Amino acid sequence: MRPAKSFTTSWCAAAIVAVTTVSGTLVAAQSAPDGENGRYSMTPIPDGVLRLDTRTGTVSTCTRNGIGWACYALPDERSALDAEIGRLQAELETLKGQLAAGPTVSGKIDEALPKSDSLKKGEPKAAEGDRKLEIPLPSDQDMDRMMSFLEKAWRRLIDMANRVQKDVSGKI
Repeated sequence: MRPAKSFTTSWCAAAIVAVTTVSGTLVAAQSAPDGENGRYSMTPIPDGVLRLDTRTGTVSTCTRNGIGWACYALPDERSALDAEIGRLQAELETLKGQLAAGPTVSGKIDEALPKSDSLKKGEPKAAEGDRKLEIPLPSDQDMDRMMSFLEKAWRRLIDMANRVQKDVSGKI
């Protein structure tokens, strides 16, 4: 009987080892399937955890609140740069289309450019001579009116200064 007992014991031990190995593999497979293995990388920060999605590159901060954990995606500068690059490429294509549709200008001309200064005004033409603007000088009557106005303004200024001086000296 002894040999049968040892055979049964060894058989049971082998069965336990096999079940443990299979169940361990199943538990490991259920907890981290091959497709999900290592998708997120976690780094502790003072407020919680910084989570990196290794598939998409999205970074999130996960914090614990009264209800549970909440993760919020951080703004992605790369997507903003990609959007700006796309906008500039579209603008470039539009400008290229406008340039292609516009008149063509060659870089070289057959005749030489004039040696004179293009900003310097030449002699007035006959039609321009008629359009000259002349400002008439004031007449003697206009000068008298102006001098009268300035004299009155000066007298008023002196009177005002005298009143201010009397008010100040009266208060002292």
